[in-house]
Amino acid sequence: MTQTPTPSIILASGSSYRRALLEKIGLAPEIQPANIDETPAANEPPATLALRLAREKAAHVAQSRPAGLIIGSDQVADLNGSPLGKPGTAANAIEQLHSCSGQTVIFHTGLCVINAQTGRIQQSCEQVAVHFRTLSSEQIKRYVAAEPALDCAGSFKAEGLGITLFHRIEGTDPNTLIGLPIIRLVEFLANEGVALP
Repeated sequence: MTQTPTPSIILASGSSYRRALLEKIGLAPEIQPANIDETPAANEPPATLALRLAREKAAHVAQSRPAGLIIGSDQVADLNGSPLGKPGTAANAIEQLHSCSGQTVIFHTGLCVINAQTGRIQQSCEQVAVHFRTLSSEQIKRYVAAEPALDCAGSFKAEGLGITLFHRIEGTDPNTLIGLPIIRLVEFLANEGVALP
């Protein structure tokens, strides 16, 4: 039985993927997206950017929710030192997957939990390395037609057909690739007295 947490758990994101991951572990967070400027700073490394945005999202929501336990998260995909954004269109997704073919993409997922009542901040940046198979143009076009992941950095959904694009995945938590490092989050929540399961 999931313990009812106090203070309220608030997800500082409108991501349906992150919400689904929280629901999978028995949480029903309030949703309050943080509208912040996500522009990278000059020469900001992807891991630094992911953690900074996660922290800024949580801090933004904490200002209006003084009794909340706020979860902020952000993910930056890194191909040979260059960030990969969300493709937005099928043409961009095809181009992005061509660039990932045979390559390793590092996904940096920042996580920040702020207890707005106590001021306690817990944060971490988790990495997952995705090694892509060498993909033909036909394979890429078929994938994009079958599962257009236009709102996902890297142009794939690892929890769906996107797994067929990979040679292997290296990381400590497969949920991190979807957008939220659940293993680390459970640790942070336990530190705040939220028992899972």
